[in-house]
Amino acid sequence: MDLQFVLNTFSFLVWGALVMWMCAGFTMLEAGTVRTKNASMICLKNVGIFSIAGLSFFFVGYNLMYVDVGGIVGTLQFLHGPLDAEIAVLDGATDRIGEIVTQRHATMSEWLFQMLFVATAASIVSGAILERVRLWVFWLFTFVLTAFIYPIAGAWIWGGGWLQEMGFQDFAGGTVVHVVGGSAALAGVIVAGPRRGKFRPDGTVKATPPSNVLVVTLGVLILWLGWFGFNAGSQGSLSTPQDALAMSAILVNTNLAAAGGLLAAVLISRPIFGRLGLAPSLNGALAGLVSITAGPVFVEHWWAVVLGAIAGVLCTVATWLLERLKLDDVVGAIPVHLIAGAWGTLAAAIATDAELTTQLIGVASVVAFVFTASYIVWKVVDVITGVRVSPEVEYIGQDVGELGIESHPEFVLVPEQMEPY
Repeated sequence: MDLQFVLNTFSFLVWGALVMWMCAGFTMLEAGTVRTKNASMICLKNVGIFSIAGLSFFFVGYNLMYVDVGGIVGTLQFLHGPLDAEIAVLDGATDRIGEIVTQRHATMSEWLFQMLFVATAASIVSGAILERVRLWVFWLFTFVLTAFIYPIAGAWIWGGGWLQEMGFQDFAGGTVVHVVGGSAALAGVIVAGPRRGKFRPDGTVKATPPSNVLVVTLGVLILWLGWFGFNAGSQGSLSTPQDALAMSAILVNTNLAAAGGLLAAVLISRPIFGRLGLAPSLNGALAGLVSITAGPVFVEHWWAVVLGAIAGVLCTVATWLLERLKLDDVVGAIPVHLIAGAWGTLAAAIATDAELTTQLIGVASVVAFVFTASYIVWKVVDVITGVRVSPEVEYIGQDVGELGIESHPEFVLVPEQMEPY
């Protein structure tokens, strides 16, 4: 029993550390996608996401999701309830070790792993509304999302709520993390509006190529690596041969889905966009990763390839459609996370005992709740203070306009710095 407890806890901590590395992936992806005049803001914003999510989920969100489902009466109970035995042992009360090892793992290890999922959902929102939303406004929304909106939706599915009772299946967060993040991002994109100049008066789209394709590609590869921790860690146990076999299958299926998504996006990009595009191809890989998240342990390996490939196609088509609707999603977060997440959750019913109707009800309910709640928050803040930066700040960039720094100062020369011939 002691060894099982140690292995399960250690598994959570190691896989969690890998998921934390996804924060670096999101940062690189976003910083390489935006224009260099906003790169410093992206770095600060993403580190802030990680910090805000950690604090809000510790003091409010975890209890709302698991301890005090449906209410906030026990908001601070987490500090004095589930951890009592663990804190006592740390203080030297070794006679209470038995109280801990009757659990599958240390509560703190589970909290850390779950918090990293919350931070991932907030990072999804960040990528969609880049280059025009004020820093403090976004951080305020991040707090509301991670402390209340995400935990409520998560409680429905993982905290013993009504969807879990119905038999809704979501192994590693295809809906809990990605559909939630994508729905919140859609609300933010609608309220904030497009970047200035993104859509011309005649309705055509102005191309905004990445400022650093190397950094973008690095970000996607970091996310790909982090996804192994995301999905395999959701097994929740590493104390039996069956657990080890399950994790092996999860890692293989995760990788196959990403590969299928990327190649499908490459093939579909030319007929849709008229060219082979790096961004659609990389997003195809991410869409494949998202699509397998709801059921990586349940599917055959060949089905993982098909699942990811379909997600890559859906993501590319959705990207084209959003542009036609004049919705400016900078990194393609909505197609990657909302569309591919919904597809993967529904498709999980094919390989599990979950009913398609139940999966559909679950996805639709989460989208409706998260989008509505997020839209209200974004709209209220917009009415009170405005969510966008001023036109002047958007023109010169948020690095200078909000932070007062240049991320690439060597490329900016004022007249007195220019040497004569």
